[in-house]
Amino acid sequence: MEQRFEGRPEATVRLEGRRLTRTDVTNDWGLRLQWEIRRNGQVIATVNARPDQAYEHADTAPGEYSVVLQMWHYINYAKNPQGEFTQSRFINVSNVVTYRI
Repeated sequence: MEQRFEGRPEATVRLEGRRLTRTDVTNDWGLRLQWEIRRNGQVIATVNARPDQAYEHADTAPGEYSVVLQMWHYINYAKNPQGEFTQSRFINVSNVVTYRI
């Protein structure tokens, strides 16, 4: 059976204080949905976003944070010698929200 990716998934993320909330994902493919959190450009956490529509990152280290909602986009099982996928990857499905601590 072939999996079909019809439409591009989209959601909107809002920031209220340090609490992030997301809308329902339109055109949801049903694959892994995660929050990607970066501090000063470096990924510091990826958190499953399926269970809840809100998330608050507990880290209080100073810096500029950016958060985006991502979904896994499966192409195939091709991997490099290090075991990393070469074609399948996470894609951004929301706006990027930034804040500073």
